[in-house]
Amino acid sequence: MSKTTADRPLIGITTRLDLRDQTFYLRRYYAEAVAAAGGVPVYLPLISDGNVIQSLAARLDGILLSGSASDLDPGLYGEEPHPQIGPVVSERDTTDLALLGFIEEQRVPLFAICFGLQSLNVSRGGTLYQDIPSQVPGAFKHEQGPPVDRPYHTIDIVPDSLLARLAGTATTRVNSTHHQSIKTPGRDLRVTATALDGVIEAIEDTRQDRFVVGVQWHPEMGWESNAFSRALFSAFVAAAGER
Repeated sequence: MSKTTADRPLIGITTRLDLRDQTFYLRRYYAEAVAAAGGVPVYLPLISDGNVIQSLAARLDGILLSGSASDLDPGLYGEEPHPQIGPVVSERDTTDLALLGFIEEQRVPLFAICFGLQSLNVSRGGTLYQDIPSQVPGAFKHEQGPPVDRPYHTIDIVPDSLLARLAGTATTRVNSTHHQSIKTPGRDLRVTATALDGVIEAIEDTRQDRFVVGVQWHPEMGWESNAFSRALFSAFVAAAGER
């Protein structure tokens, strides 16, 4: 029997901020993928006031940290800006980190995508490569360009991970639209997938009492035709529903 609307877990999804016209926005695919997996999606404004975050997050069953057109402020992980760093949106950085603090304290299920994975890693004391092309020797291009839902490169998945169980295979192909990646994983985070050039593509929490998964690609793009993407969203929404 399908759940009623009232029974479906409430999933908060972080938005982006367009600095030119000061607009919060996000592509439709995140909400559609969450809804298809059985959740009720709610787009979250980038209001980083701690009281607002606490009040809002307390009503959510799960949180999805979306991708962003911005880069994290490298000062957050003790570095100066690289010449190839992209725009920094402090409102997104601050909101993500406030949400991640709440998630850690309350054990809220988390699915972190692209920029969201990087926020998660930095919140745990990890570091990033600010620009893959200039900082990772031998790396291939990780910004594929349109169409962004096309499987672009192969990843190797750690066999005994949640990711492997959901994928049902040790290798698969994913899309790719990023120029930064994890350099040093943060505390309580385990690398569970890498690209063939060694770039980290997924992390999971090492603790068994919480659902925390981060991926560097964009499973919300083309989820309708990709079983692995649907499995990721379904597992996340299921964990939120059990909370």
